[in-house]
Amino acid sequence: MNEFYRELKKKLTVSEGDVWIETVLSGENAGKKAILSEDAVQREAEDQEGRLFVERVGRIPRLVICGGGHVSAAVTKLGKMLGFYVTVLEDRPKFADYVRSAGADLVICASFQEGLAQVGGDSDTWFIIVTRGHRYDAECLETIVKKQNAYVGMMGSKRRVAIVKEQLENKGISRTCLEKVHTPIGLKIKAETPEEIAVSIMAEIIEIKNSREKSGGYSKELLEKIFEEENEIKEDQKTMTLKKVLATIVSRKGSAPRSVGTKMLIVEDGSIIGTIGGGCVESEVMQKAILMMRRGVPEFQICKVDMTADAAEEEGMVCGGVVEVMLENLA
Repeated sequence: MNEFYRELKKKLTVSEGDVWIETVLSGENAGKKAILSEDAVQREAEDQEGRLFVERVGRIPRLVICGGGHVSAAVTKLGKMLGFYVTVLEDRPKFADYVRSAGADLVICASFQEGLAQVGGDSDTWFIIVTRGHRYDAECLETIVKKQNAYVGMMGSKRRVAIVKEQLENKGISRTCLEKVHTPIGLKIKAETPEEIAVSIMAEIIEIKNSREKSGGYSKELLEKIFEEENEIKEDQKTMTLKKVLATIVSRKGSAPRSVGTKMLIVEDGSIIGTIGGGCVESEVMQKAILMMRRGVPEFQICKVDMTADAAEEEGMVCGGVVEVMLENLA
């Protein structure tokens, strides 16, 4: 892992707010990267140093669920499927075991107040309140609204939600703050079963997450691989470090399959993490990445992949277009 990504790892660990990366794409400083300290929006621009690419770096998204019932278990399963680290808070041992068997990464069996004291917040933490009663809803919401978060949603009838908000407003929590809570939780799809309710909740979270100004994203698996200090391969009792190249789409024209910011990590052993569209796009990018790792140069380059209609059809793709892909040698 190179020095820049060591610094990025530290920043993501200590910061609760958004973290942005700026990369110079052209000119004599091409490949130079910096961590931005202030909020920005993803953009491409021209300045004295050359063309820039700025993107928001999302941490591994965390789902914090208060309550361990049937809806919680269904949300846990969907959350895991979608790449979230899932934490469930439940004060009843039987129900704690239930959500543990559903696949939660962490289950805290304690009072909600004690459990939330062990959970931090940041701009990539998504809170879901699905407890068994408005007393517990109020207890959870009172603590959660004081934490930084990406989302707070609470399940309950209009009457139950109104009671909770009134109680908290009487305790000094502003109405403006309470109105930011998503109630009723989830998209309106006429959900009835726990599984359908879970789909509506996660659909709402996906809609909000993907509408935020950010890149195509660093998945949990991709971040973990980038942040590895070394990949160990035992061969004749020797340890080797596998080289890696990170590919990021920095521009797109036409109907290319993936959006700007989408990433793929190519490892020296031929394995990949993520996808930038498959077919001719990935094939050409992987060939260039493998040459970078073998030769050691260049450390940074931009490659353009032109998917003409004929080429796309030959690859079995219904889309065409042109993408520019940034390749960074992380060795």
